[in-house]
Amino acid sequence: MNMHPVLRAVTERIRVRSRALRTAYLQRLAETRDRDRGSDRMGCANVAHAVAGIPANDKFRVVSERAPNIGIVTAYNDMLSAHAPYQGYPDIVKHEARRLGATAQVAGGVPAMCDGVTQGTPGMELSLFSRDVIAMSTAVALTHDMFDAALLLGVCDKIVPGLLIGALHFGHLPTVFVPAGPMPSGMSNSAKSKVREQAAQGLVGRQGLLDAEMQAYHTQGTCTFYGTANSNQMLLEAMGLHVPGTAFIQPGDAMRDELTREAVRTVLGRACEAAYTVPPIGEMVDERVIVNAMAALLATGGSTNHLIHWVAVARAAGILIDWNDFSELSDVVPLLTRVYPNGSADVNEFQAAGGPGFVIGELLGAGLMHGDVLTVRAGGIGEFANVPVLAGDPSQGAPLTWHAAAPSKNDAVARPASQPFSATGGLKLLSGNLGRSVIKVSSVPDDRHVIEAPARVFDSQAALQHAFTAGELERDVVCVVRWQGPRANGMPELHKLTPPLSVLQGKGFRVALVTDGRMSGASGRVPAAIHVSPEAAAGGPLAKVRDGDLIRLDAVAGTLTVLLPQDEWDAREPAALPDALRAANGFGLGRDLFAGMRRNALTAEEGACTWL
Repeated sequence: MNMHPVLRAVTERIRVRSRALRTAYLQRLAETRDRDRGSDRMGCANVAHAVAGIPANDKFRVVSERAPNIGIVTAYNDMLSAHAPYQGYPDIVKHEARRLGATAQVAGGVPAMCDGVTQGTPGMELSLFSRDVIAMSTAVALTHDMFDAALLLGVCDKIVPGLLIGALHFGHLPTVFVPAGPMPSGMSNSAKSKVREQAAQGLVGRQGLLDAEMQAYHTQGTCTFYGTANSNQMLLEAMGLHVPGTAFIQPGDAMRDELTREAVRTVLGRACEAAYTVPPIGEMVDERVIVNAMAALLATGGSTNHLIHWVAVARAAGILIDWNDFSELSDVVPLLTRVYPNGSADVNEFQAAGGPGFVIGELLGAGLMHGDVLTVRAGGIGEFANVPVLAGDPSQGAPLTWHAAAPSKNDAVARPASQPFSATGGLKLLSGNLGRSVIKVSSVPDDRHVIEAPARVFDSQAALQHAFTAGELERDVVCVVRWQGPRANGMPELHKLTPPLSVLQGKGFRVALVTDGRMSGASGRVPAAIHVSPEAAAGGPLAKVRDGDLIRLDAVAGTLTVLLPQDEWDAREPAALPDALRAANGFGLGRDLFAGMRRNALTAEEGACTWL
């Protein structure tokens, strides 16, 4: 395969930058992997405790027959529509494991909060840090240390990165992620957004808005827009950590249970005619696999949250990446999909057009993914350019087969690399005297890529909403919302700002958002410079901005600047985080329990990690 020179150069730079850290990581992995298996290594009382709760036949297999024992880490709860289908998965896994002469135990559960429920509430200030709590919970589950492999059950925003970070700290285990799939399409995402904008203007009441939301979010499965949760699934496919093509098969599909059984067969190395020893996840996830995930994110206009999460994921594997790496890849990776908010299609339409398999095949063919990587399947990453097909009733022995995802079944949703929607990816790095930030340009109209307007400074998203309701923003304006970074209040997502800003833009005003908070994959069509680093609470330049300062956001040149004379800007004293806001951020709904995480959090560009 003819590798694109930029992909090769970025990968090599990451490899060199990470050499010492990665070498130490792999050495620790090898030392752990070379130990005796758990039931042979542990004391008799330890082993007895480990198997006390399982059926006698399973005890015999684990202890006497030395059968493989799979640890299941599940994010099941029925507060998340995406995770509700996981309720019955452990029984499916255990049944299939027994059929294959192995065993499986639920090693533990991890918390999984729904950002859709907590959006705009104090609970949202725990959301980002829940990723590291999930990573630690994964470690608690796997530290029982009785497992020969792991299956990880999770889909949504912080859950997949947290599970992956935790698994990489147990990098000696072969590991497969098991998805649950998106809900069937309800009210279209664009229609839902229109109702939200009307509600922001007072044109639709609470009952009308509630009716629309419940038509959009109506049953089990992942939300159907291409936000962080569905971006997670795309990236796991590109990393070779799923059964190929399973990301967007709906929970009610006849294939779903069979694909879960296939995950058991895969992690045990029995999914192919020839036996295959699945590599430990820590060996699989190297710098090439991380770059493959980055390329897939860019090619699909995925969630900006992954410019935080995948920095942390890479770091867990001893790999160092930064926003420059994303930016350079974005310059050469074409945009191959239009999925809401980058287009009108939802993920079900994306799947029908060819889904992740189509994108992976196109990127491999264009030399924009590494084809020589390890995956959970013997056929390598090329297998992930396919989609699964079930020809008949699996209870009657009908096998799963895989067919090529290409060609696209809908060029309005997924296009080949030779005819992309855009020659460059959907993300852009901005830098200047306001710091470093990112913008998702794939959903922003071309005539809004450059905004220059006076600033209006807010200390919270509630303050901006109040100003909008009062009619104070009916003009060209750059709304600066600060004190929203990891150290200030846990870096919540600010989705409540999308409807009012969209209304202002729809009226013809030139508006933009600049914030040290997050907007993820649902930032919409309004230009938003997000994740500004360093954050205001850490002495970042957003703390120096005042109402009326002229700000220029230029996504073409890649700059974010306040247009003031340098000496005046340098002399200006930064504002301090207001005491009342600090106190409000620190307590209530469990926020005081996360004070240590706020104190220790690294910058957004460093993954907002709290464990380093």
